[in-house]
Amino acid sequence: MKQLIKQVHLETGYQYEDSVVIGTTIAPFDILIENGQFSKIEQMIEVTSDMQVMEAHGQLLLPSFREMHIHIDKTYFGGEWKAPTAITKGILTRIEEEQTLLPKQLPYAKERAIKMVEHLIANGHTHIRSHCNIDPQIGTKHIDITMEVLASFKGKITYEIVAFPQHGLIRSAVEPLMREAMEKGATHVGGVDPAIVDRATHQSLETMIQIAIDYDKHIDIHLHDRDTLGEHEFHVMMDLLEKHNFNNEVTISHAIALSDLQGASLEKLTKRLASFNIDVTTTVPIGQNSSTIPIPYLYENGVQVSVGHDSLTDHWSPFGTGNTIQKLNVLAERFKYINEYQLSQSLKYATGGITPLNAQGEQVWPKVGQTANALLVDAVSAAHTIARICPITTVISKGAVIFENNIELKGAYR
Repeated sequence: MKQLIKQVHLETGYQYEDSVVIGTTIAPFDILIENGQFSKIEQMIEVTSDMQVMEAHGQLLLPSFREMHIHIDKTYFGGEWKAPTAITKGILTRIEEEQTLLPKQLPYAKERAIKMVEHLIANGHTHIRSHCNIDPQIGTKHIDITMEVLASFKGKITYEIVAFPQHGLIRSAVEPLMREAMEKGATHVGGVDPAIVDRATHQSLETMIQIAIDYDKHIDIHLHDRDTLGEHEFHVMMDLLEKHNFNNEVTISHAIALSDLQGASLEKLTKRLASFNIDVTTTVPIGQNSSTIPIPYLYENGVQVSVGHDSLTDHWSPFGTGNTIQKLNVLAERFKYINEYQLSQSLKYATGGITPLNAQGEQVWPKVGQTANALLVDAVSAAHTIARICPITTVISKGAVIFENNIELKGAYR
C-alpha cells in the first residue's frame, strides 16, 4: 500500500533581510511514499485506490532522530521511582554498585528495555545505538536481552549494539566475554576510561582495537577523563588506530576532555579527530562540574557530532527525558543559538546530519529517492520546533507510521 501525506508543510528556503536570515519559508505539499522511500513530492497528488491517505493538517515534516547513546539494558524506567545514591569514589562508586545491582535487575531488564524503546520511538527516534554491559557478574546476558528487545522492533527502527565493558576491559578481565558478545552479534566494541578504570591505557586501547579488528566491528568508547589525561588517551588511541590501519567507524562518547582544552591543544586534537573521521557523541551536559564540549567548534572543523541521552532514569542519573527536541533546545541555549538560522541548523546533531535546508538555504530534504524516515510536528519551522519544544504527533519509519499522538493541534507552542 502506498502512503500519501496530504497538505504537509515543508521548509523551502530562508527569508532574508539585508543578507541576514530572519525566517523560514514553508509551503504545503502532498508527499507519496512507496517502498519506504519518498516517490513524489508535489503541490497536489491525486488520490487513487491503492493509497493510504494521511491528512497532515498543515503540520511540519522534519527528518526523524537517531538516538546515538543510550543504555536500554540497565534502567529504572518503567519501574518504581528510585533516585541514585551519592557518588563517593567517582566512576568506581557506580562500578561497585553495579556488581550487585545488575544481577538483581535481570528479571526486569527486558520489560524495562521494551518500555524505553517505546518511549524513544514516541519521541521521534527511528534509529537507536544502545550500549550494553559486559561484566563478570552478568556475563553476556544483557547482550541477549538487548538483542531480543531491539529485534522485536525490527521494521520500526534500525539499531546498533555496543558491547560495553563498564567495569573495565582489563580491570574486570572480560576480553573473552567481549569476544563472545561479538560472536552473538554486537556491532561495536566498547571501552571506558583506560587510564582511570583499567589503569593500563595502552593495553586497554590495544585490546579494544584488536577485538574490533578480529571481528570486523566498529568502536564506541566512553572517555570521561578530563584535561590532559583525557587528551593523552585520545592521542594514544589515534596512534594505535594508525598503527593498525583501522578503517571501520570510531566514536568517542562524552569526550569530556574537549571541554577543558583550549588554544593549540584543542586545535591539534580537533584536527586529528577530523583526520581519523572520528565521531563524537555528547549528552550536552551542563552545570558547574560538567562543562559542555565545544560542539560548534568541532563541527565547523570537520568533526561529526551527535547527541544522545545516555539514560532516562537509572542509578547514574534521574534526569533523562528521551526528548531529543528538548536536548537540542538545551544545546541551543548553551551556545546562545537564538536566531532562525542557528536554531534551524542545530537539527543536524540529532538526525545524522540531515536538515531540510542546507547552510545556503537550499532545500535538500525531503527528496525523491530518500528513505522516508520523518516526523510530523505541530510547528512552523525547525527553528520553532527546537526553541519552543513543539510536540511530535506522528513518527514515520521507512514510510510506515510507527507512532501517533492524537493531540489536538492548537499551535500552542507558537
